[in-house]
Amino acid sequence: MGLSLSADVEYRNDRLKPYRARVRWVDPVDKRRRSISEAAPDEDAAQKWIDEVMAAAAAGVDPATFTMSLAEYGGCVMPLAMRGLEAKTLDPYLAGWRLRVVPSLGHLPVRRITNGVVDRTVFGWIDEGHGRSTVKNSLAALVRVMEQAVRDGLIGRNPARITGWQRQYRQAFDELDDPRALALPDWAALVKLADALVARSAGRFAGWGEAVVFAACTAARIGEVSGVRVRDIDPGAWVWTVCRQTTPSPGGLVDKATKGRCARRVPLIEEVRPLVARRLDKLQGRPDARLFTGPRGGRLTTAVLRDATHWDEVVTTLGFESLRRHDLRHTGLTWMADAGVPVHVLRLIAGHGSLTTTQRYLHPDLDAIVGAGAALSVHLAK
Repeated sequence: MGLSLSADVEYRNDRLKPYRARVRWVDPVDKRRRSISEAAPDEDAAQKWIDEVMAAAAAGVDPATFTMSLAEYGGCVMPLAMRGLEAKTLDPYLAGWRLRVVPSLGHLPVRRITNGVVDRTVFGWIDEGHGRSTVKNSLAALVRVMEQAVRDGLIGRNPARITGWQRQYRQAFDELDDPRALALPDWAALVKLADALVARSAGRFAGWGEAVVFAACTAARIGEVSGVRVRDIDPGAWVWTVCRQTTPSPGGLVDKATKGRCARRVPLIEEVRPLVARRLDKLQGRPDARLFTGPRGGRLTTAVLRDATHWDEVVTTLGFESLRRHDLRHTGLTWMADAGVPVHVLRLIAGHGSLTTTQRYLHPDLDAIVGAGAALSVHLAK
């Protein structure tokens, strides 16, 4: 680029990473002095970062883009990255970028995005229930922006070009045809899971187990469990009005309407009432307080629950290798269906838009099939 760069390393003893590496130059257009910097744990790491910036600049990379986050970089290069697309393709790509890529990855520096990071992000979108075309468009937008980063010399290869996500999606789609297979078998298994998650967490925080039990007993999504406030609970009728969920967005977590955008009412069964009552007593006089939070008062997400409790390790140890956080919802709906809750009521509790979705929880077992034949025989004998 023909720039003259200068660099220095400053030691600051009051910082966790005390060495600050800095590169400075004069912008040839507006003649202003520019700089970028990064904190490092030791002097060698600081010098390594400076060397990387210098090498990139020598290869033609604008130093200002070297430390950009994905969101910042995408905002700068989006016209280039999306060139040649028709409007009917561009619109869903940009929606995927805005609604999924930026909330999930936008805070990361472009140079720090790896195949593994993209893998986990895409599988997270699948686990959240996004459709195949939604995942495809979101990933395609990411691929194009990262391809521009390759052309700009920021990275050597495109980490967004992953394979296998279609198979993962197909597996998730097939499972939803039989959601009963995803449910925990009984109450004892749920309690065992909750206790094991608490035991594995830092400080043995009981709130993790309580949130898991509450999610299964109410057939709720983890985001909905995070969104419940004191005022949403009617302790007289023991009913929860589900009207919001916590979800990632640009800039952090936000509360918004539930997936179906309609409030619904869910019964609080006797088994879950004691823990709800304890939390309500603790939060008296605070109607807007969250019923469930992390140990430091933060909002819950499926990723937070997974990481804080070492979920994957715990469920594997317990013999539930394929159990995901969303399967707590499948558990509650399956139990309600087996308890004889009418399908039209179950649909209201679940918040399903289609009755067909609810009916998947009603797959009869062998005894039910035999009983249906006997009932028909009785009817014909009249």
